[in-house]
Amino acid sequence: MSNNRVRIVTDSACDLPQHVADELGIEIVPLTIRIDGHEYVDRCDLTPAEFWAKCAAAAELPETAAPAPGQFEATYRKLAADGASSVVAINLSAALSATMQSAELAARGVADVIPVTVVDSQQCTLGLGSIVMDCARLAAGGASHQAVVDRATDLATRTKVWGALDTLENLKKGGRIGGAKAMLASVLSIKPIIEVRDGKVEEGGKQRTRSKALAFLVDTLAKASPVENLMVLNADCGDVDAFVDMLRAHHTGEIVVGDIGPVVGSHTGRGTIGIAYSVAR
Repeated sequence: MSNNRVRIVTDSACDLPQHVADELGIEIVPLTIRIDGHEYVDRCDLTPAEFWAKCAAAAELPETAAPAPGQFEATYRKLAADGASSVVAINLSAALSATMQSAELAARGVADVIPVTVVDSQQCTLGLGSIVMDCARLAAGGASHQAVVDRATDLATRTKVWGALDTLENLKKGGRIGGAKAMLASVLSIKPIIEVRDGKVEEGGKQRTRSKALAFLVDTLAKASPVENLMVLNADCGDVDAFVDMLRAHHTGEIVVGDIGPVVGSHTGRGTIGIAYSVAR
């Protein structure tokens, strides 16, 4: 580490595996999840398996809440005390959550203690995670604060997330799709494809079966190649290893596999599988 210790802060919508965060010294500020009137701290109070079990039993979709500015402020102050020279906070898309506003308010609150720059990833789940990981590696290599900010801003413009939903149950519970439409789609076993575009989750198409949906994702990666920071996101999927093998035919580098956490998973449902990557320059 150089004297120039830039540290990275993000939020729990990044869905990064904990060992990756620990290895790179990434601080993750948690969102909270409310299920049937009970509040849980993401990544602390619930394992993904417990979350899916509670989800299935709940009549309504879980609700997520952004961290309070105080949570970010405490994290920034802790890093300053640890000897950080500055902080780059890279957060969940501002179009999807108030998390970034909390990070910015907190940055103003610690301006006299440590410089903090907040960057909108325009992403969620491992789209955010891939940007955070890349920037943390850059920072660990001794890059300047501005170089890390520039990298995060650049990656935000060329990072993509595509996902295949396995069930329409959560979209139906969340009121994002009408009951009759959901029933009809289930009968036809349609698998919706979603894409994160301009910071929002948009419909990316639909496939008739899961195998066709996976083939679509593989094809999407193949067309985008070469890519950087490839990650596979999954919500309790038994076929994730087979899917990773399918992707390897089109990508020789590292593939990080992570669980879709409650923040994104409550909307997409169990069985969602997808890819996150940055289009190479």
